[in-house]
Amino acid sequence: MYRTPRFLGSGDSCLVVEFSDSIDMEANLRLQSLRRELSKTHIPGVLEYVPTYRSLAVYFNPLSISRAELERLIDRTMDSLDPSARGVRRVLVMPVAYGGEFGPDMKNVSEHTGMSEEEIVRRHTGLDYYCYMLGFTPGFSYLGGMDESLATPRLRNPRLLIPAGSVGIAGKQTGAYSIDSPGGWQLIGRTPLRLFDPSDSENPTLIDSGDWIRFRSISSDEYSVIQKEVSSGKYSPVRVTEEVEGLCPSSSKNQAR
Repeated sequence: MYRTPRFLGSGDSCLVVEFSDSIDMEANLRLQSLRRELSKTHIPGVLEYVPTYRSLAVYFNPLSISRAELERLIDRTMDSLDPSARGVRRVLVMPVAYGGEFGPDMKNVSEHTGMSEEEIVRRHTGLDYYCYMLGFTPGFSYLGGMDESLATPRLRNPRLLIPAGSVGIAGKQTGAYSIDSPGGWQLIGRTPLRLFDPSDSENPTLIDSGDWIRFRSISSDEYSVIQKEVSSGKYSPVRVTEEVEGLCPSSSKNQAR
């Protein structure tokens, strides 16, 4: 992580604030903190903030604000951030039905890791996962923190269509498909939650970068119940708010189990 973030131009209407030259959780937490503070100020001319693994892209109208002025405002905001202040960790509890019709590649993961399906579920639900960024498709979250013993290579032949909500493993990563799409991840389960809702103009994605995910194993019967409640608009996703010291939580281990 850089001691001082770097300003990089990306065309005449985008300023990139780079915090590191590699994937680093503390760097990502700092850029998420900067994004939150900048969003509160509603800077005239700024159109959107887009976080990545290690940088924050700031899109702006150059006719309303100059790059130099924007850099000064960002510098001032970064100077005001207090790394030692108590922060808040938002955790989305994501119910997942594992194996069977919901996880057609569970057997592949079991054979590759040498673990039983029960042990795979136990380890997959035993940690909280940090969302570094969204991408690939609307609402698809790039999560960090999976138990490396679960690492399994992608499918040799990707599927043409994967159902929305499918939870998979690809190498050392895990995540959930937000919409029906092609993909090559090893599918181990599926969530009944709607991860992307284009009809919601305020919050179309259920997960935001900087959030944490806590997978919870459910039965096929509970999956059906939640799915019906989600479809009828009666289901409220479970979110947990936890206070942490400073910008970077000391551990991503699930303390609620």
